[in-house]
Amino acid sequence: MTNWNAAWRTQALPELAERDWDLIVVGGGISGAGILREAARRGWKCLLLEQRDFAWGTSSRSSKMVHGGLRYIAKGQFGLTRDSVRERERLLQEAPGLVDPLSFIMAHYQGGFPGPRVFGGLLAVYDALAGKRNHLYYPLQQLRYLAPGLKEDGLQGGTRFFDAVTDDARLVQRVLGEARADGGEALNGMRVVELLREDDRVTGLLAEDMETGQQHSFTARAVAQATGAWADQLRQKTGLEHIRPLRGSHLLLPAWRLPVAHAFSFMHSADKRPVFVFPWEGATVIGTTDLDHPAPLSEEARISADEVDYLLDACAQQFPAAAIKAADVLSTWAGVRPVVSDGAEGRKPSDEKREHALWVEPGCVTLAGGKLTTFRLLALEVLQACAPMIGRTLDDHGACTFAAVAKPPMPLLSPAQQKRLAGRYGRALTQLLALIEQLGHESVVGTDTLWAELAWAAEQELVLHLDDLLLRRTRLGLLLARGAAAELPRIRTLCQARLGWDDARWQQEEQAYLQLWQHCYSLPVEE
Repeated sequence: MTNWNAAWRTQALPELAERDWDLIVVGGGISGAGILREAARRGWKCLLLEQRDFAWGTSSRSSKMVHGGLRYIAKGQFGLTRDSVRERERLLQEAPGLVDPLSFIMAHYQGGFPGPRVFGGLLAVYDALAGKRNHLYYPLQQLRYLAPGLKEDGLQGGTRFFDAVTDDARLVQRVLGEARADGGEALNGMRVVELLREDDRVTGLLAEDMETGQQHSFTARAVAQATGAWADQLRQKTGLEHIRPLRGSHLLLPAWRLPVAHAFSFMHSADKRPVFVFPWEGATVIGTTDLDHPAPLSEEARISADEVDYLLDACAQQFPAAAIKAADVLSTWAGVRPVVSDGAEGRKPSDEKREHALWVEPGCVTLAGGKLTTFRLLALEVLQACAPMIGRTLDDHGACTFAAVAKPPMPLLSPAQQKRLAGRYGRALTQLLALIEQLGHESVVGTDTLWAELAWAAEQELVLHLDDLLLRRTRLGLLLARGAAAELPRIRTLCQARLGWDDARWQQEEQAYLQLWQHCYSLPVEE
C-alpha cells in the first residue's frame, strides 16, 4: 500500500495536474468529500483540491450533531426533515462508532416555550418521519434522577428524544477514504486561484501549491465547487443571493467539571435562541452562537469575549449549581456557517433560512449551504447537475454511504474500542490494526485516542502541518490542556520520522501550532 503522505503528494502532484479529469471538486469539507465519494463510486475520473486542510473550515468546527432538523417541522419543511431523518438513520446503521445515538433532553418550565404538549406533538411528527417512536416525557421526580443539576425553579419535567453525534473531521476522513478506495484522488494545500474558461465555459482551473508557491493548471469536463463560506469567491454571480458568513462558537469543558449523560437543549434567556450542553469525546461542550462573521475568511475563526460570556451565561442558566467559570474552559472553537441569504436588510442571523443553493454555469456547479447530515443527498444533487457536462448519466448505485467493514479479530481491544476504530477507519481498519499490533494499544491519557492512531495519521492521512494532526486527524488539541502541549515530546518521538521532518522543521511546526492554538482555540486574550 502506497503511503498517502506529504512525500506521495510531492511526487504525485505534477502527474495529477497532467491528467484529463471528468470532475474536479473544489473544497475538502464534508460536502466536497461527499461529492468525490459519489463520483468515484460511479467510475468518474475525479480529483478533489482543498486550499488548507481537509475539514479545515466548517467541517471540523461544527456542533458535531447529526440530526434530523426538528426545528424544520415547526416551519413546515417536512420534506427536508424527512430526508434528514432518513440520512441520520442510515449513518447510524452504517457507521456505528463514528456516528452514534445521542440522547437529548428538553426541560420544561412553568410558562416556558415550548411546553411538553407542543414539543411532544412536534416529536410525534419527527418520530413518524423516522419510522419509530423515539421520545418520552419524564415528570419532575423521574427527571431529577435522569438529569441532576438542572435549574429547579419552575421545573415541571422534561422530554427525552434521540438524534446523533459524530466527530465531524473524522467523518470527512472516512468519506475521503471511501472515495480514494474507489479511485478518487484528493490533495490538500492547493488553493484555486481562478477558474479557466473558454467561450464562457469553465474548462478547468489554476491552483497554487501552498507548500511551494508553484502553480498548476488542471483540466476537467466539469468543476464542482463545495467551498462553503468561500463559495462567492470564484463563481459567476448572476442574482442577488450571496453567502452570509455566520460564526458559531463553542466552549469545551473537562467532563468532571460538568458531567452530563445527555445533550440538553434550551432557549437562551437573552435572545431565545436554542443552545446546547452535550457530551462529546469524553468532554462537555457548550454551544453555539450565531453571529455575523466580518473577519477575512483567510484567517481562522475564533471565539470572541462576548461569545464566551454568552455561552457561560447559558450554562449558568441551566446548571446554576455547577458555577462554571472561564477558568474551567479547556478549549474553544469557532466555525463559519455558509448561509445563503437573499440580502434582505435587517434580518437577524438566526432568522436566515438554512436551505442550500445550487448555482449552475457552463462547466461548473457551485453548492452553497446545506447540512452535514444530508451530505450524501447534496452530493447526488451536484452530480446530477454535472453529469450532462461530462456526457454521463447518474446511475443509481444504491443508497448506502459507506462500504461494509470487515472486522478481523481484535483481542487486545475492548468492544467499545473495536466499534470506535471500525467506524472511524472503515476499509483501512485491517492496516491500522497491524500498526496497533506493532505499537501497542495504549491510549493517550484522558482521551479515547490510541497512540497508534497518531502514527497512522502521520503515515497515511496526508498530514502537512502539526495542526492537521492535533486538531483534525485527532482532536487532542481540543481535548487536552493547553492544546496537548504536555504530550508534544512523546508525539514528536512517535511521529517526527513518519512525517519526514528534521529537527528544525519540527521546532517550526510546534511553535506555529502553539501560537495558533493560543490565538484561535483557547479563551480570547485582549490585544
